[in-house]
Amino acid sequence: MSIQEIQDEMVDEFALFENWADKYEYLIDQGKSLPPMPEAYRTENNLIRGCQSQVWLHTFSEGGNVHFQAYSDAIITRGMIALLLRIFNNRTPSEITAAPVTFHEATGLAQHLSMTRANGLLSMIQRIKSEALALQATP
Repeated sequence: MSIQEIQDEMVDEFALFENWADKYEYLIDQGKSLPPMPEAYRTENNLIRGCQSQVWLHTFSEGGNVHFQAYSDAIITRGMIALLLRIFNNRTPSEITAAPVTFHEATGLAQHLSMTRANGLLSMIQRIKSEALALQATP
């Protein structure tokens, strides 16, 4: 499934819910499904700047693809990073850097997040893309 197809699938999933309370519950459920991140990866280097809550992102390359592990101490933020990992995990660096991120606008999520959460989401996207760019530049 392509990055765009996954984002389209997310838009369809959000559309199943009629109100934002249910959509937030869905986001929380996504966060609960995020695999645990080992404490060893919750380091200062892996901390994403620009997020109100603490968000850690561990990145590694395997078989030419980028893999991410992430965790946040805030449940809604954990849901947002879970969605981003669903989109970007196990992709090539060039796929990640080239892909526009549109799901948050298309679902209405961008308009329903607080300013600090919206900024945090953008920081997470930027960090994922910069990690992929760094791996793309590595021979």
